[in-house]
Amino acid sequence: MATYLMNNMRLLKAFTAVLLIALAPLTQAETKWLDKVVAIVDDDIILASELDERLDSIKANIARTGKQAPPEEELRKEILDLLVLENIQMQMANRYGLRIEDEELNAAVARIAANNNMTLSQFQQALTSSGASYLAVREQIGREMILQRVQMGNVNQRIQVTEQEIQNYLQSSEGKEVTSPEFHFSHILIPVSSEATDTERKAAENRAKALSAKLRSGKDVDNANTDISISDLGWRKGTELPALFKGVASKMTDGDVSEPLQSASGFHIIKLLESRGVKQLVKQTRASHILLKPSAIRDEAQTIALAKQLRQRALNGEDFRELAKEYSEDIGSAQEGGDLGWTTPGQLVPEFQKAMDETSPGEIHVPVASQFGWHVIKVVERRTKDVTNDMRKQIARNALHERKYADELDIWLRKIRSEAFVDIKI
Repeated sequence: MATYLMNNMRLLKAFTAVLLIALAPLTQAETKWLDKVVAIVDDDIILASELDERLDSIKANIARTGKQAPPEEELRKEILDLLVLENIQMQMANRYGLRIEDEELNAAVARIAANNNMTLSQFQQALTSSGASYLAVREQIGREMILQRVQMGNVNQRIQVTEQEIQNYLQSSEGKEVTSPEFHFSHILIPVSSEATDTERKAAENRAKALSAKLRSGKDVDNANTDISISDLGWRKGTELPALFKGVASKMTDGDVSEPLQSASGFHIIKLLESRGVKQLVKQTRASHILLKPSAIRDEAQTIALAKQLRQRALNGEDFRELAKEYSEDIGSAQEGGDLGWTTPGQLVPEFQKAMDETSPGEIHVPVASQFGWHVIKVVERRTKDVTNDMRKQIARNALHERKYADELDIWLRKIRSEAFVDIKI
């Protein structure tokens, strides 16, 4: 009986609801039901207690915002519809075998606490003070993570972003704004009065030129003179910069100081502290590897021994590509002679990345272990590549994907709702 109930969620919940009757206080042979079924959803049920709990939580959230809540019956119906959709997706997650490991869930809760400028302990205390249960909130976070994965797994495969769409987006006003470079400037103003004489204006200009030259030589700004205004402009999109700065900003690199720029208010000197999206240079490595995995046929020690032997054979002059084709157990690269193509930092697992970074072009690193097995790594060559256009295209792709995702998610949710068996009991 226990096994049967464990495998059938509908019966398990119903059985639990019936058991609660025995725990209810009885007066004059009166039976008080503690819970009841409000909806049947495929192979599961939704209990009144689940609906009431979510209703109370949402009403509390609305109250915290100071907004007026909809009529309770209307709100209850909307929440029940939401629970039905969630239930359908959670059943899908169970069929897929999806679950969130405790370590991952703990990290997610810690991130939420940090985003609210709290430690995990402070977050727990804040929830307790507000009358919420930390364990219930933690469980709901885990539930949301599972729902997100079910949605992403089913919706992402329905979305395609074409190269033409990316190019059209980049040429649009929105695309230009989103992918516009960002600049972080410090700014010095040497003011000139509107009533200044030509001699006074020329003196201010000479002073600005001298200050600009001093800054370009690496010396600090002397802020002793109160008529010099120094400010930090913060991060700004190229499209948001004052017109006076736009012409020179794109020609500057991090650390550059401009020549004095004249306006009606005086002479401006700007220093580019940092920039993003102007010229993104990354160091790339092209490497090949042979992957060996311990198995029932070849244990860990034998795998390490074989990896060392293959490395030595390559050092002795045998073709690394041919060795990789014969021995590598990396399905993706074996037939390419172990070639992994050009990779950027962070693209590979840390152990592999570290070993690769330590190896000069043409050399073969001693075998190194990762979660995938043992690697014999040969670094072929290195280069520095400007990936600015690649990054702009990726930003465009992400923006288009996000826009399509919302539409496709709505379509998919309506589809699974229409295909499910749902029997509302209230």
